[in-house]
Amino acid sequence: MQLGILTAPFPDTPLMDLAEWAAASGFEALEIACWPVADGPVRRYAGTTHIDVTGMSEAQGREIVDQLTGKNLSVSALGYYPNPLHPDAAHRDMVIGHLKQVISAAAKMGVPLVNTFCGGDAAENLDENWQRALKIWPEIIAYARDHDVRLAFENCPMIFSYDEWPGGHNIAYSPVIWRRIFDTWEGDVGMNFDPSHLIWQMIDQSRFIREFGGRMFHVHAKDLMIDHDGLYDRGIMSAGMGWQIPRMPGLGDVDWNEFFSGLYRAGYDGPVIIEHEDSDFEGSDEKIKRGFALARDILRPYIK
Repeated sequence: MQLGILTAPFPDTPLMDLAEWAAASGFEALEIACWPVADGPVRRYAGTTHIDVTGMSEAQGREIVDQLTGKNLSVSALGYYPNPLHPDAAHRDMVIGHLKQVISAAAKMGVPLVNTFCGGDAAENLDENWQRALKIWPEIIAYARDHDVRLAFENCPMIFSYDEWPGGHNIAYSPVIWRRIFDTWEGDVGMNFDPSHLIWQMIDQSRFIREFGGRMFHVHAKDLMIDHDGLYDRGIMSAGMGWQIPRMPGLGDVDWNEFFSGLYRAGYDGPVIIEHEDSDFEGSDEKIKRGFALARDILRPYIK
């Protein structure tokens, strides 16, 4: 396994400056954020552009990889997490178009994996969204296959605010839909597994890894703490609003012994990428780095 970070929390830090710090801090891999270059407000933990994939040449792509290799860093994946099943056709076309550019950039860089969301329309139920996915995703998957790039969907329901209520913006979160995904698209699509999303859904982590560990292309290390007073006040039907608190690994309710034990038994030997969404370690680059360093020290003993 290789321990690394997702670069999204550093929107104003150039990639190579971030790489210098990551290498000096003992990390081995980067998942590089590749949102479109844009002005104006962006979703929290999104919108970071550490590689502008628009018009990237193969020489430019290889130069980035060579520079990172020179710092003893690998690229675990390119990351772009939009909503390809968005109900607005113009928005959907925009994000799918950029996703294809990320796929093309990955191919030029020799990076075999792009991490993203399956997507979803919060106003439609699971089966309705699945029918939309069956219409939209085959062409994107074929595009990735033609570029020798695989896709990994993260298992996040994307229900964190009233804007995402009640159905969320990503349907690939529970065993029932993952079975459909793997039965339909086999080895072209895998999972980018984040254990924190199982905690508040009350999905058994060990059982989940036993069933799907062989389909995990990539792993995120993020923790989550349930605020039981908030849960009491609002109830489970409020989803994550008021009681679901993202934390750095070791500060929440994920059982990391169980997590790594399950991954090793499943034969997973890929990257473990720390995802930072802990508001206690925000406000400056230095505080964000402290959060990553804490997570590094918690997880490092498990990485062999």
